Amino acid sequence: MKDITIDYALRATWQSVAKMYNEEAKNFGTTMAVGFTLLSIDPKTGTPSTALGPKMGMEATSLSRILKSMEEKGLIIRKPNPDDGRGVLIHLTPFGLEKREDSKDVVLRFNDVVKQNVNDGQLNNFFEVMETINRLITEKKIYSRNTKLNNHHQ
Repeated sequence: MKDITIDYALRATWQSVAKMYNEEAKNFGTTMAVGFTLLSIDPKTGTPSTALGPKMGMEATSLSRILKSMEEKGLIIRKPNPDDGRGVLIHLTPFGLEKREDSKDVVLRFNDVVKQNVNDGQLNNFFEVMETINRLITEKKIYSRNTKLNNHHQ
């Protein structure tokens, strides 16, 4: 394990999770991206289309493709944003709400099975490490010119 980079472990694990979610999504006639989008839309008030991309960490062009496909499938409808004349709110249709529940069940099942196989301490450590990695990236402490790398290599 010590020869595997942190980056590789993150990437390989995420690729496995994404593959698993996409295989499961096929059983519901959809994709992981659509499921993730369904879960990112507020089921009661809708979500401004401009807030959806940043919330999901997705580029606008990719998101607009997914939203177009979701609209064609009857999962979402677009309504004018009453708080922003130029903006659009994305709302789930009754069918979209149903598919959102399916997506939620899939994610909760994954969480439950992992929690059954990992103790609380391990899970807390995992989240602490993920939080630290995100903070280091957000605070630009990895590749900024001012960051000195302590040489911890043996």
